[in-house]
Amino acid sequence: MPVTVVRFNLVEPGATPASLGARYRAALDMAAYADEHGITTVQTEEHHGVDNNWLPSPFAFAGAVFGATKRIAVTVSAVIGPLHDPLRLAEEIAVLDLLSGGRLVTVAGIGYRPEEYALFDVEWRRRGRIQDELLETLLKAWTGEEFEYRGRTVRVTPRPLTDPHPLLLVGGSSKAAARRAARLGLPFFPSAHLPELEAYYKERLVEYGTDGWTMMPTAETPLLHIAENPDEVWDRHGEHFLHEARTYASWQSGDIRSAVRSAATSVDELRAEGVYRVLTPDQCVDLGLDNLVLHPLVGGMPVTEGWRSLRLFAERVLPALDG
Repeated sequence: MPVTVVRFNLVEPGATPASLGARYRAALDMAAYADEHGITTVQTEEHHGVDNNWLPSPFAFAGAVFGATKRIAVTVSAVIGPLHDPLRLAEEIAVLDLLSGGRLVTVAGIGYRPEEYALFDVEWRRRGRIQDELLETLLKAWTGEEFEYRGRTVRVTPRPLTDPHPLLLVGGSSKAAARRAARLGLPFFPSAHLPELEAYYKERLVEYGTDGWTMMPTAETPLLHIAENPDEVWDRHGEHFLHEARTYASWQSGDIRSAVRSAATSVDELRAEGVYRVLTPDQCVDLGLDNLVLHPLVGGMPVTEGWRSLRLFAERVLPALDG
């Protein structure tokens, strides 16, 4: 069986508080439905101060998902580490690990938007050093023992459930991120299919004498929407896909590499590109991918259409994959 993921970033351009609240509640209902039907993972993200209401609080959302589900994992991919207080983040993750029975996966990145650092008055040029301190602090905090932190002795409670600590990966597309992961003996999550960076990470593991592994997107990791009539969905809802694609493109400089990077400037270009795909259930099964990422509420997609996609995936695609 492939890994199956339902992704939520809760974007809704022009949302009202009422409409956004309804979207959040729909996402929780979708997560519960996904859990009941054997989908592997809910994936969520963190971005701040975005006009289209991109989710800024992935751990709050993760906690709500855990309360509505029993088995499904939640991957926060990624938390922007330097924007968080290390001790508070250690507590938040420990509590979620306990609540969920160990179902939380955290990918720690440093982000790529200086505006987010400015919002929280964090120095962009120091982001690497701040990330180092954050990761080192998390690992010490989760032991439950006293340790030295910024010149004083501290102890963080409660200890998490997962031994030796909740699953924590270092995300990124740079050699600095790969070195950071290897030095700390943490698994590495490249932000795109970057086998040369994976090889560099493995070389650094040998250099530091640490153990680790990679969780890397495959060469083909499209974002999926399932429909009986893909042409109709592209015609009626293509602007939602394009909105997200153009938002991502506006954030990413030339040295940022992403599995979902798009150069499209129109719906037709986006459809031809293949980063976002609307497929029939049979077409989805025939892809033969090891990772299937469903994005039912992409770019402010109407909730009713999101449900249609999720139900087709659960009722028509998953049974065929299982068979």
